[in-house]
Amino acid sequence: MKMKWRAAIFCGVAALVGGCSQLGYFVQAAHGQFSLLSEARPIDDWLATPELNDKLRNKLTKVKEIRRFAAQELGLPDNDTFTTYADLKRPYVMWNVVATPELSLKPLQWCFPVAGCVNYRGYYSKEEAQHYAAELRAEHYDVEVSGVPAYSTLGWFRDPVLSTFIQYPEGELARLVFHELAHQVVYVPGDSRFNESFAVAVEEAGVDRWMQRFGDDKMRKAYADYERRKHDFLDLLLKHRKALEVTYKSDMSDDEKRKAKAEIFQSIKDEYQGLKASWGGYAGYDKWFAEPLSNAHLSAIATYHDFVPGFRAMLAKEKRFDRFYAAVKDLSTKEKDDRHRQLAMLGKPTMTADNLHDVDIAGKQ
Repeated sequence: MKMKWRAAIFCGVAALVGGCSQLGYFVQAAHGQFSLLSEARPIDDWLATPELNDKLRNKLTKVKEIRRFAAQELGLPDNDTFTTYADLKRPYVMWNVVATPELSLKPLQWCFPVAGCVNYRGYYSKEEAQHYAAELRAEHYDVEVSGVPAYSTLGWFRDPVLSTFIQYPEGELARLVFHELAHQVVYVPGDSRFNESFAVAVEEAGVDRWMQRFGDDKMRKAYADYERRKHDFLDLLLKHRKALEVTYKSDMSDDEKRKAKAEIFQSIKDEYQGLKASWGGYAGYDKWFAEPLSNAHLSAIATYHDFVPGFRAMLAKEKRFDRFYAAVKDLSTKEKDDRHRQLAMLGKPTMTADNLHDVDIAGKQ
């Protein structure tokens, strides 16, 4: 790769992660993004390789179909995103650190140019993420470190398809592609709840149309099972998040709140075992419990779902994706409080577990 292009990558990542204000963080972010792009090759080149195994060949071919559908049927960007593939030889592309105060569900924010303020800090190294998490825990914050299989650079770079998600079942693969491309349509710096809820609304509408066009009974059942388990799990989390909110706003002493908090998290663990039994032993959410449960585990639910019902209502009203996107872009120009109020009104009744259609418990963006 030419040095001029390498410099352009580093400058771009600097804009995304905050430039030189946090040199160590900038260096790891720039190196991680550069390495990612260096390892990516055009999907067509992979498909032209005779020794490519059939499973990966079929998946890459399917991504091309999903990518084409996204542009032609959903009006999502038709660009170089997801036209290359990189085999990272690790389970996640990066790891996000989320933190909250000990007796609050409000996450810390980190603010960067272009991306704005976000409720997480991403690392390409699990060890570096865990090191930063340890620093935050030493300051008495609740912390979660979660693996991220994919993310969007908002069109700054040629985001590749990754080995971290290429083997997903077809419905989940389509969901992820639609979600990440949606971030290139509308993205408001500093408003994660708006951005993620919009992308979730696009992904669920997109998957519904994909299933209508290409789904068979087996595929529809697999995705329905995936959605049911996810709904059940979110119902569990939402219930206990509400209990924590009530506890933290109460007149209890801090020691009483800590005791109630511990009891609530134990209830989550106990009830999760019941869910697993009802799912026939499915253990896909076990990784969510890999670290001690904390407020940070529950803080992201609102980020991804508070406004999904409002965006659904907008899409139902506009009927076509181009008009829907135009309406969302118009809404994005309003003051933050105004657009939040409008989405909340559009999405009534108030958010419940039934409104929560999807979340990336493992930290997907």
